[in-house]
Order: sequence, then C-alpha cells, then structure tokens
Amino acid sequence: MEAATLTRLSVLLSASDPISKAGVAAALRSCHEVVLVGEGEASRDCVVLTIADRLDDELIKQLRARQVCGQTRFVLVTTELADRDLLAAVELGVRAVARRSEATPEALVRLIRTAATGDAALPPDLLGRLLTQVSRLQRQVLSPRGLSMAGLSEREVLVLKLVADGWDTAEIAVHLSYSQRTVKTILHDVVNRFQLRNRTHAVAYALRQGLI
Repeated sequence: MEAATLTRLSVLLSASDPISKAGVAAALRSCHEVVLVGEGEASRDCVVLTIADRLDDELIKQLRARQVCGQTRFVLVTTELADRDLLAAVELGVRAVARRSEATPEALVRLIRTAATGDAALPPDLLGRLLTQVSRLQRQVLSPRGLSMAGLSEREVLVLKLVADGWDTAEIAVHLSYSQRTVKTILHDVVNRFQLRNRTHAVAYALRQGLI
C-alpha cells in the first residue's frame, strides 16, 4: 500500500467554472494513480490540470504566473483551440491537450502521466496544425531574420559550437574574422536573452536545444 501511495501523481485542478471542476474532481478521485492537491499543497512537480472553454487572456495570465512560481507541467482540457492559441500553449509550457468531449477519466490520467514525465501529447489533428504553424513561423518570420526556432541566429550557434570545442575568445575571433569585441557581444546577447548565467550555461542551453 505504501509503495502505491508513493507513486501517485499530485494534480492541482483548475477550472473556469465550478461545475466543471466538481465533475472532473469527482472523476479523478476514483483513480488510484492521482491525488488532488490544493493551491497551498501544490509543489513545482505537481501537474496543473486546467479545464477551460478556450485559451483566453485571463488563462494565459494565470499560466504565466504559475510558470514564474516554477510550475511547468500543464495539461489543458478545452472546448476549442484556435491556431494562434496552439503556439501560445506551447510557449506557456502546456505539455498535453485534450478536447472536453474526449476527456474521459482514463484519458485524463494518461495525459497527467505524460505531463509528469516531461513528455507531450496532442490530438493528431492539433499536432498537424501546430507543425503547420511552426513551419510557417520559421519560413515567414525567423528564417528571413537568420533565426532558428530556439531563437538563435546562425552566427550565435557557430560561436557557441566553438566555445563548446574549447576555443577562447581570441581564437574564435581569428577563425571567424570577427573582432574579439564582436565575439564577446554575441555571447553576452545570448546569455542575457535567455537569462543564462555565463557562456558555459549558454553552451548547455544550446546542447539541450539540439543545436550543437
């Protein structure tokens, strides 16, 4: 019994209306894999399950506030999700999405488990729409500016690759025909833009993004 308790997933339930919240709460209480927690009990590791008609400005504000507090495991159950909201959901850290009509207790537990492990899940049609949006963003907005989806330009990626290979500022400047000041500025911009600590942290970020 103790082992089963240890593996239960903590879930903070949020809903735009009390009736939806009560219905989902009743359904989840019958699932032995999850345990519902209140705002005061919610840790950074809990999964935030949000029920809403749509991703409106108020919900975006709430999710961003949770991000600031360190909560990043979001599951969204919604009636509709416009194309522009798909990218917003990804930016906010929403890891799993389901339509209300498909949100059975079993489906919700699967999505909660997915978010808890850091994976992602979208209905196939929403995934297709998201990929279309990402492709359009890369083609029409980022590529003309020399940027990638990770927000790094080609020369920033190149400098970070050389740093990762152990090159110092002077060596990078000679190799790329830049001034040392330019190299330092490039690294400084990356560190500040992504709120990183130093150039080593910037390299680690680029590695996690699969850029180097």
